[in-house]
Amino acid sequence: RLVHLPMTKLTERLKEEAGAQWMKIVSHPFTDALANGSINKDAIKFYLIQDHRFLDNFVILLSSMISHAPTLQDRIPGCQFLAMITGKENTYFERSFEALGVGEKQRCETPNSSATNGFMNLMLQTARSGRYEEMLSMLVVAEWSYLSWAARVKGGRKSDIPFWCDEWIDLHCGEYFENVVSYLRGLLDKAGETMDDESYARCKQTFLKAVDLEVEFFDQAWSLHK
Repeated sequence: RLVHLPMTKLTERLKEEAGAQWMKIVSHPFTDALANGSINKDAIKFYLIQDHRFLDNFVILLSSMISHAPTLQDRIPGCQFLAMITGKENTYFERSFEALGVGEKQRCETPNSSATNGFMNLMLQTARSGRYEEMLSMLVVAEWSYLSWAARVKGGRKSDIPFWCDEWIDLHCGEYFENVVSYLRGLLDKAGETMDDESYARCKQTFLKAVDLEVEFFDQAWSLHK
């Protein structure tokens, strides 16, 4: 049986399902501390080490989504985004680690947080599921939630914040990133037009789990700042 969404696009409906948890990401105090540069080094080191650790599984997830997309036109923006993730964004991590004095030993020996394990497992499980709409559900959470908080804080940034704060915000806002989010949301909304109840339930489960992990990840990093 098809899920009928006559008035609400699928991505909007999923965000509404997430409710207050979504807003915890968008308004998290960790993001305000990034924007004013007050985040302490223990917190940002933890955050960047953990975030970079699941980058490989994110690449697998995005690549899998691209391979399952129905047309070349649907694939090309994803390929371009993949190049940015593995190029400019990965280089940002390497530069930040060097500036913060985070060596290879610390990066390797720091254990995964529970949120990191959750992200890595969910990304890999979703990538291997072969279910295109679930891959998009997780990707939409990852990118749309980050655009939402970055767009909120970008205008209030202090001018002298460290580059690892400033550039992280820049990577997640602006015209290019807005287009990436519109692209991912558009693909999922289109898939939603012919989605049955079972597929919707799986998408919702993946979406809400990813939202919970985003909140948990910010909370864990923020606990090191206090």
